Amino acid sequence: MSRALVFFTLLLAFSRADALYGHALARCQFSSPDGHDAVYLEQYYFNKRLVGLYNGTLGKIIGYTKETIKMADTFNNNPAFAHLWKPKTERCRRISPLAYNALLKSVEPSVWLRSVEAVDSRHPGMLVCSAYDFYPQQIRLTWLRNGQVETSDVMYTDELPNGNWLYQIHSYLEFTPRPGEKITCMVEHASLMEPKLYDWEPTADSGINKIVVGTAGLLLGLVFSVAGLIYYKKKSSERVLVPTTEVFYPELTL
Repeated sequence: MSRALVFFTLLLAFSRADALYGHALARCQFSSPDGHDAVYLEQYYFNKRLVGLYNGTLGKIIGYTKETIKMADTFNNNPAFAHLWKPKTERCRRISPLAYNALLKSVEPSVWLRSVEAVDSRHPGMLVCSAYDFYPQQIRLTWLRNGQVETSDVMYTDELPNGNWLYQIHSYLEFTPRPGEKITCMVEHASLMEPKLYDWEPTADSGINKIVVGTAGLLLGLVFSVAGLIYYKKKSSERVLVPTTEVFYPELTL
């Protein structure tokens, strides 16, 4: 890093008197497990401003100010320059698979399937499928109704970062509960060997049980009404009609 120190010394010579500080940021950037696309980068800042950049893919420094452009040309035309940064680029590509396997382990989501009251009175209820604390970010939640994919009346949130490298996501299904219907939330994620299925289990106060209880009450009331009507008809048929006789007495005249 001695040449980098020289680079910053030259920056100080050409900087303003009220400059704050200079620093360098080295990065090994990659997105593949085997590290074939790894890129080594060194960014040079002075007074909180990016003034230069070394790109391992290009194998040269790029200057962003009048002074650093001249310095970059000096370094890039020096044969010893390539030998200084080339080992760093190779080391970046060599360690990136190790970092990927050691640090980027997938984390299985914790899933919660529940029902909530709908704000819109036209819908009796809403199901929410929530996945918490998973990594990596990519995940898929799918609603199944009796084994068939349900796409209507479905809403999703984006994958929301928790701030600890883990994520959460929520999916909503507006529904009208029907007896015997099976509703499932299917979760697909890199941490799972195969998709996981989470079936909705109606609770005592869920919409479908309210319908069942209401229907049972209606049938029970209908049974009592029919029984009362039969009882009334039976009692009416058992009544004996007694004829009435009017007796007329002639008027007696004196």
